[in-house]
Amino acid sequence: MPDQPPTPGPQPRGATIVAAGLLLAALALVVLYTSSRAFFSPLALVVIAAIGVAALLLQLRLRPGLSSNSTSSRGPLWLNALGVIFAAAAVCADVLHLNGAIMLIAALAAVLSFAVGGIVVLNALRKGRG
Repeated sequence: MPDQPPTPGPQPRGATIVAAGLLLAALALVVLYTSSRAFFSPLALVVIAAIGVAALLLQLRLRPGLSSNSTSSRGPLWLNALGVIFAAAAVCADVLHLNGAIMLIAALAAVLSFAVGGIVVLNALRKGRG
C-alpha cells in the first residue's frame, strides 16, 4: 500500500469570522439607527456600497492563500480612490445643500466605482480558482 500524504485539516477561521461579525454589526447599526425616510437617500446607497467593498477587501486580506496573489486579485487602487472621492463629494453636496443633481451624480458615480472595483476583484478571484 503506497504511503499517502496526510490530508490537511480545515484551516482555522477565527479572524475571518470575527471580521465578518464586525461588518455585520456595522451594517446592522446603519440599518437600526437610520430612519426609514433616510433609506431613500442616495447617501445610504453609498454607505451600503462602501461597507460591501470593505467586506470584500477584508475577506481578500484575511483569507489564507489569497494574499500570495496580491497583484492578480486586487482591484485597481485608483478605482477605489475615485469611489471615495465621489462619496466625499456626495456628502459635501448634501451637507452644503448644493444642487440635488450634483449629489445624485456623485453618489451614483461612487456606487458604480465601488461596484466595478468589486467586479474586478471577484473576477480575479474566480480566474485564480479555476
